[in-house]
Amino acid sequence: MTNPQSPFVQPQPGEQPQPTQSPQTRQAKPIDEKLQKLVDKAFYANGSPTAQSLRNFLNGTWLGDPLHAAITDVPLGSWTAAMIFDLLDAIRHRRDLSTAADASITVGLVGALAAALAGLADWSDVDPPARRVGMFHGLLNLSATTLFATSLISRGNNRRNRGRLLSALGFSVTLAAARLGGQLVYQHRVGVDRTSGQTFPEDFVEVMAESALETNKATRAEYNGAPILLVRRADRVFAIAETCSHFGGPLSEGSLVGDSIVCPWHSSRFDLADGHVINGPAVHPQPCLEARIRDGKVEVRKPPVAASILD
Repeated sequence: MTNPQSPFVQPQPGEQPQPTQSPQTRQAKPIDEKLQKLVDKAFYANGSPTAQSLRNFLNGTWLGDPLHAAITDVPLGSWTAAMIFDLLDAIRHRRDLSTAADASITVGLVGALAAALAGLADWSDVDPPARRVGMFHGLLNLSATTLFATSLISRGNNRRNRGRLLSALGFSVTLAAARLGGQLVYQHRVGVDRTSGQTFPEDFVEVMAESALETNKATRAEYNGAPILLVRRADRVFAIAETCSHFGGPLSEGSLVGDSIVCPWHSSRFDLADGHVINGPAVHPQPCLEARIRDGKVEVRKPPVAASILD
């Protein structure tokens, strides 16, 4: 998934975690929800620090962008190359072309495995309606990978024509899966920085009276429609974007852990001092603001450009 720059859009009702229903209104859970709970349980491993580190790696927290987006180029590129080599081999009947096709499929299979692990980690924290689209995206990719793996086996058994046919089918399924991947990003905004498009003041402006800002409490303020999270710690005031960059969750409803905030929706954790991601699934840092108290008012502004470059 890519990270297109898009205007700030408030999360839609369907994207927000749904409240628990009463026994009278509770219905059978959809299959995508059941599968997601199993995947989440496997990756979370009862809150193990090692499991969290693995999730951070697979989400791409260390990269600053979704890891899945980068890895998917490997199978797509490799299998596209395999199609070209197969076509040339069918025309020229050269061993080096058939070897190149087989090698390309092998590289694609390795990349598909890595992409699947990263994709599962991302999907475990996706809410409806994107969750169901993501499930079909994953199933199609699984089908394509199976077809390419079967193709490689057929090629190894000197059934090259059958192998080419299976590869062609696998490539067609891959394109269908890629279309759903694009839908996840451009329609459902999965993997997109949810703070993109928010504007903050260049100069200090008042956002709240000092008396309204309690100590050691996450507090929501606002500037021109953009929500701001304020946290007062002793003689210091932290200010970052209040909209979680991962899926738009309200950070002011989250939990404070030291000088960090944990999102109430998917438990992404951000440093209040500079907005960087401590724990995923978020990968994009929170925009960080300067804050001060003057004449009984809390004022904020964007950091000066020079300071931002040095950071």
